Amino acid sequence: QLQFVESGGGLVQPGGSLTLSCVPSGFTLENYDVAWVRQAPGKEHEGVSCITNNDLTYHADSLEGRFTISRDNAKNIVYLQMNVLRPEDTAVYYCTVGCYYDYGLIRYESDDWGQGTQVTVSS
Repeated sequence: QLQFVESGGGLVQPGGSLTLSCVPSGFTLENYDVAWVRQAPGKEHEGVSCITNNDLTYHADSLEGRFTISRDNAKNIVYLQMNVLRPEDTAVYYCTVGCYYDYGLIRYESDDWGQGTQVTVSS
């Protein structure tokens, strides 16, 4: 199992920002592509952003450039900087391994989820 420990979520007002972090549980990131995936209440998991093992980054077109994914292999951590948050960004956010960009969508290759981190955007 390749799971992550996610953190950094919370309650934020519309238009605000948050930075999420995920750390792999028992393995090193260096050779893996990593995706951020979210699940809103009552909806399926949705790929958000992807960073490859050589630092290429991709985001779902629906985000309109509001999110940025990055990684620090030395610290073994992946970040998701989220700006101009909207109520529709409310979801539990997860990391997983294996991802690619596919006609505006982020596809992910594993459904081995950790506990995730809750992001709530509300006034």
